Amino acid sequence: MTSTTTSSTTPESAATAAADRRRWFALAIVMTAAFMDLVDVTIVNIAIPSIQKDTGASFSSIQWITAGYALAFAAGLITGGRLGDIHGRKKLFLIGIGGFTLASALCGFAANPEMLVASRILQGAMAAMMVPQVLSIVHATFPAHERGKVFGLFGAVVGLGAVSGPLLGALLTEWNLFGLEWRPIFLINLPVGIAGLVLGIKFISESKAPKALKLDLVGMVLVTLGLLMLLYPLTRGRELGWPLWGHLSMAGSILVFAGLIAYERMKARRDGSPLIELSLFKVKSFAAGIAVQATFGVGLGIFFLVWTLYMQIGLGWSALRAGLTGVPFSIAVSVAAGMSVQKLVPRFGRKVLQAGALTMVAGLLIYIWEADRYGMGIAPWQMALPLVVMGLGMGLIVAPLTDAVLSEVPKEHSGSASGLINTVQQMGNALGLGLVSVVFFGSIGDDLVPPQLNRAFVDGFQHSLWYVAGVLAVIFLVMFALPAKPQQHVEGAVDEAGLLDLTKDAQPVG
Repeated sequence: MTSTTTSSTTPESAATAAADRRRWFALAIVMTAAFMDLVDVTIVNIAIPSIQKDTGASFSSIQWITAGYALAFAAGLITGGRLGDIHGRKKLFLIGIGGFTLASALCGFAANPEMLVASRILQGAMAAMMVPQVLSIVHATFPAHERGKVFGLFGAVVGLGAVSGPLLGALLTEWNLFGLEWRPIFLINLPVGIAGLVLGIKFISESKAPKALKLDLVGMVLVTLGLLMLLYPLTRGRELGWPLWGHLSMAGSILVFAGLIAYERMKARRDGSPLIELSLFKVKSFAAGIAVQATFGVGLGIFFLVWTLYMQIGLGWSALRAGLTGVPFSIAVSVAAGMSVQKLVPRFGRKVLQAGALTMVAGLLIYIWEADRYGMGIAPWQMALPLVVMGLGMGLIVAPLTDAVLSEVPKEHSGSASGLINTVQQMGNALGLGLVSVVFFGSIGDDLVPPQLNRAFVDGFQHSLWYVAGVLAVIFLVMFALPAKPQQHVEGAVDEAGLLDLTKDAQPVG
């Protein structure tokens, strides 16, 4: 006698399986978008000398190709998150990824430096619509017990992007596909973005915040105006002979920021939804952490642009050689970041972050010594030691810094605080890129020709590193105001600003 067992799938289980597949497809789509944004920043740095050579862009235009993206992203980040909460995260994600893809096409086909700068600013603005929705979508799609695994996947994506961005940029530039030189670094986003847009429409579920804060467009305009009044004269001042209007503009930016503070206070009293929650600055650890984030962004903005120019213009290296030289740095950052969060910070607290700042200073001093000792003949393997030391120091800072800043912030303000942390870091990055004209190009004479120009770039690199070391020394001192043993805030990374320090602290690498 034979018995048979018939297995049947109920409609309920089939629906559950389909929903499960949909959310994992949605996760893959938003992770790909986050990876695309991360790589797009790191990929540009390595191609800057090629862009400058091909388009004849001035050095101030080169600064704006990177600073314009950071400024637009920073100015729109919190607003983008709130728009998603109000109108739907899926809708804003699709608008963002569609606009990001279009802006990438405009960058790739830019006819002149001015069009490229404008397209990069548009790209940053679209990233501000897209990126904040990423972890907000994950938060709405996955239950709490699964988010740890999802955040782990994001960490892997961040590490992969930090390493692959510069290498991918170097390869695409070196290969000169179809004679397009640097342009494929932007055009590679087109098939990825179009696929993300089409699949996102099908697989991502819509979600909104049950009670979303109102928009503060006036605050966003004032932030953008103040930064432009400060950054534009900084980047153009040297080549224009530091005109009077530039000094007046920079002085006027202080008045704009003062007006911003006054308006934000009024906005908080009126409807409780300011762009900047000023009450947070009454928390000493938060105020200190914001200062650290901004200053750290300035240091990174200076270093990574100057480093690229030093290797490719000063030393005459190819993009591929420069890209490979940065691999030890990226690996060291990833290794130290994992160790700092899992083992070191729970035991030693803020001392780990301060050790990171001092370690980065040590790496910079080694780099200055080697650049002076070996001059134009320095080899990539000789750079490995200072880069690894700097990478270890950076890894000790970037991973635990957000938790340290948020540890004493009231839970009801954790979303606003996280959004502000990343916004300020990006603004610091844009300011650092603007200061390159002062600390780097300011030390280089006009009308130089090779080999004088190459030598001047090498000397300018060493000069700039002293500034970066000074910035890190200030960071070390400010860190004394952070909590001795910061608490761990798992939810701190998921808020109105979406994908925060998970990606943006890694972006400057390369």
